[in-house]
Amino acid sequence: MMNGGGMGGGFFGTGFLFVLIVIAIIAIFIWMMRSNPKNESHHSNQNSNQALNVLKERLAKGDITEEEYDRLKRKLDQ
Repeated sequence: MMNGGGMGGGFFGTGFLFVLIVIAIIAIFIWMMRSNPKNESHHSNQNSNQALNVLKERLAKGDITEEEYDRLKRKLDQ
């Protein structure tokens, strides 16, 4: 007979190890998502390009003057 000294016995059994592995995987995934600058810069760059296109359309339609276009473009570049 075994006295709980096998692989599954005690506090540090396979269940506890499984929970630690799952927590580690989740932590690594969160760390990778937060430290990935591509996600933020790509999304920000896409919004900036879209705003600039709208600005160009407004200038082409005559909704804004060249001075307003330049001022708004500088504001977008900030």
